[in-house]
Amino acid sequence: MGHPLVVNALELLRRPGSHKDVVIEVDPADVNLADDQRLVPDSTIGVRLECASTNDGIVVAGSLTVRFHGACRRCLRDVDGERSVEVHELYQQSRTVPDAFPIENDQIDLRPMVRETVLLDVPDAPLCRPDCPGMCPICGADRATETCSCAVETVDPRWSVLSELRDTLPE
Repeated sequence: MGHPLVVNALELLRRPGSHKDVVIEVDPADVNLADDQRLVPDSTIGVRLECASTNDGIVVAGSLTVRFHGACRRCLRDVDGERSVEVHELYQQSRTVPDAFPIENDQIDLRPMVRETVLLDVPDAPLCRPDCPGMCPICGADRATETCSCAVETVDPRWSVLSELRDTLPE
């Protein structure tokens, strides 16, 4: 028996308009993502796809669900989350669309598409929450839980000439 993400496309290609559902949980190692440190260890990738044949190939649409973890890019707290990604891809025997995936030996291999989608859509630097205030750049205090007395002054360098002029004027 073949891999569950390799779909026999022969029947689909013979009957345009036919459908085949692929609903499965796959191990990240099955799609060469075992070493991706962004994924939650021992978690699976949820695959819910419908393969529908058309006159010019097979359209694969549905969603992938993956659990991820990392450090918040502002405060460095651990972040765990789940991302559901919509998928809409075309598979063709004779590729007329440059971005289409190939149909080879009357089969469509969904593994490269699943891998690419996860790699592109799992965040490299997640946020613990959208309004995370981050850390103080001077003392390193976590602004979400601590209040520091550091004066953080941000000056737009484009105004620096005016600041210099202000310093030369009498008060």
